Amino acid sequence: MQNVSNVSVNATSNKSLSVIIKVCVVVPLFCIFSFCIVVMLHIFASHRQFLDTSRYILFASMLINDTLQVMFSVLLFLLVMAQVKFALGLCFPLLFISTATFQNTPFILATMSLERYVAIFYPLQRPAAWCSDRIWIIILVLWLLSCMFPMTEYSIGQRDPALNTFYTPVLCRPATVNPSPIQALFRTAVNVLSFAVVAVIIILTYVRILLETQKMRQDKVSVSKATHTVLLHGFQLLLCMLAFTSPITEALIVLSADWSREDVAFFNFFCFVLIPRFLSPLIYGFRDQSLRSYISKTIVCCSSKVECSVRGQL
Repeated sequence: MQNVSNVSVNATSNKSLSVIIKVCVVVPLFCIFSFCIVVMLHIFASHRQFLDTSRYILFASMLINDTLQVMFSVLLFLLVMAQVKFALGLCFPLLFISTATFQNTPFILATMSLERYVAIFYPLQRPAAWCSDRIWIIILVLWLLSCMFPMTEYSIGQRDPALNTFYTPVLCRPATVNPSPIQALFRTAVNVLSFAVVAVIIILTYVRILLETQKMRQDKVSVSKATHTVLLHGFQLLLCMLAFTSPITEALIVLSADWSREDVAFFNFFCFVLIPRFLSPLIYGFRDQSLRSYISKTIVCCSSKVECSVRGQL
């Protein structure tokens, strides 16, 4: 009996240590990511020339979208790690925002690629919808489209009549809220179709701009930059699509290693959900030369202010 109790205590302590390690890995990365995003959004709000360019407005919307996605994903992760249960009525909004922002990212990437296409082929007669003062209409349409899919998914599922939407405490996970096989099939079909359409748009845009580069004798620099930008959008889309590899990696890990189910889920969440979301906006933001110069100036200015305040306190 004493041995059984010792084994139980050791298992509990090991599980608690594993949870602490996972939290200590995720939270600092999220803080670094949030700091970089806040710096870039501050630059956009402080300098008018960024708000007068459609490309930067779309990029700012992508920053806000990915920040919401990472924020709610980390929040759900921490709630599940802490085994916090609350009513389904509170769980629905968290999963809804997480799903909608996940769907919105490829749509924004396709729109940014099309914006580069319009800027190259219609530099003087740009359509009104792609101007900086009207681009918010396209952004609003993307948000409505991305919100439509989770609403449809939640509406087609059959709920357990024993679960009360407002009072039944559950772990806030997609498997709990969307247990129906019809919902899983709908979610898979929507994800595959959305990412396939976006991939086709990015590939066609890249090929079209690449062919135009071969024809144009003047302004090859801007066309070449646009080609590299569209190629970067394709890489960002590839990073987003890593989330779909979780069933494959889960099967491989289970076959090759003796990991618990929670450890496998954390590995997939960290490597194929968080890391791509961390890298995607940061790569695009730090790649832009004008934005990178403002970022370096802002960081230097913040560090000097912090140093001055520390010296003043000393």
